[in-house]
Amino acid sequence: MKSYVFPGQGSQFTGMCHDLYEKHNSLKEMFQNAKDILGFDISKIMFHGSSNDLVQTKVTQPAIFIHSMAILKVIEKSFNPAMVAGHSLGEFSALVAAGVLSFEDGLKLVSIRAKAMQRACENTKGTMAAILGLENNIIENVCKNIIGNVVAANYNCPGQVVISGEIKAVEEACRILTEKGARRALILPVGGAFHSELMNEAKEELSQAINEAKFNEPICPVYQNVKGIGETSVISIKENLVSQLTSTVRWTQSINQMIEDGGTEFIEIGPGKVLQGLIKKINRDILVSAPLF
Repeated sequence: MKSYVFPGQGSQFTGMCHDLYEKHNSLKEMFQNAKDILGFDISKIMFHGSSNDLVQTKVTQPAIFIHSMAILKVIEKSFNPAMVAGHSLGEFSALVAAGVLSFEDGLKLVSIRAKAMQRACENTKGTMAAILGLENNIIENVCKNIIGNVVAANYNCPGQVVISGEIKAVEEACRILTEKGARRALILPVGGAFHSELMNEAKEELSQAINEAKFNEPICPVYQNVKGIGETSVISIKENLVSQLTSTVRWTQSINQMIEDGGTEFIEIGPGKVLQGLIKKINRDILVSAPLF
């Protein structure tokens, strides 16, 4: 069964989506709609902006979402998903792909989420770190016993977990995890502690926007980060989407569940190949690809 996956923050690059835009006139209207919704011409930043321009959360998240939606628009005639999932931000793209949200409502929510997260980052002193080559339970136990706020935020693939929290707590966790045998404990160049309690401020604002938006029944199960299982209930989808900001991204668990539920081929819709690489590390026998167009 074909499964479609959508990447999150970190997949952006200068020139993203430019080739698609030049080749497909159908995307002109989409970018005009995006400009009207966002209040600025994001195409200029996506096509010609510097890496510093693109790294701002309020720009990065809409840019990645729009790139995924542009690919989806190009392949829409052949798009027939058995299941979908998105990594963090990518969950909004997955919800549009599954017919739960319109492009316009999806972009509005992504923009609100991005701005709220950026404000939360400015008001809290947080960071994230990638921990490589260590068992999940060791990472979890170390985080639990650190003074301060630090948690396992992303289970990306076996041997790759991202922790998130207060700067001093994350630094202390990195030191202890290195002593316990981590191959690497690398502080990431991010603006804040995503998927931790430090995003509570942003969660309240996003919750209101989600509850006001129109959600439809999905055309296929949506495997959400919070629980890692296929969801078809609009009520559950909304609850998980709100919780996601301060909860762990259970990507490894989601992919394993999708495979158990019949997923045999995973197609990444968005900039880059990050998810294809992670999925291959989760299960090397699974087919991964990107759309041909």
